[in-house]
Amino acid sequence: MAEHLEISSGCKREKYEALLPQIEAVVAAESDPIANMANVASMIHETFGFWWTGFYRVIDDMLVLGPFQGPMACTRIHKGRGVCGTAWLTDQTQVVPDVEQFPGHITCSSASRSEIVVPIHDANGEVTGVLDIDSAELNTFDETDRIYLEQVANLFH
Repeated sequence: MAEHLEISSGCKREKYEALLPQIEAVVAAESDPIANMANVASMIHETFGFWWTGFYRVIDDMLVLGPFQGPMACTRIHKGRGVCGTAWLTDQTQVVPDVEQFPGHITCSSASRSEIVVPIHDANGEVTGVLDIDSAELNTFDETDRIYLEQVANLFH
């Protein structure tokens, strides 16, 4: 079983290694953050086939739904609520193997089983949004996802 996990992690790493330069090129060529969020969500979603891939932006002290790929989502999230609000409050990436075990999880879709949320910062280090990805499978996200998705989030400075 450990071999299977190692191989799948390696495949995941290879996908990120191929995708990251493409994302960097798209973001570098466009100054509008909404356009970049839309394309980045699409690129990640198409590459990995996640259940939901998208962004929430900090607007008027709330996380407000931004560009995404996947089914309908929660529109507004308070700071400290759910996985997204917790990532915003703590300013730390949240890797959640089983959303049912996360205290205060907000169920936008009952099909979501695991989740990763990465804070996005402005040039001053303030959290301006989050990259949120949900999977319909348990234990989808790991350290490999955290490392590469934090690199993606850093492109939004």
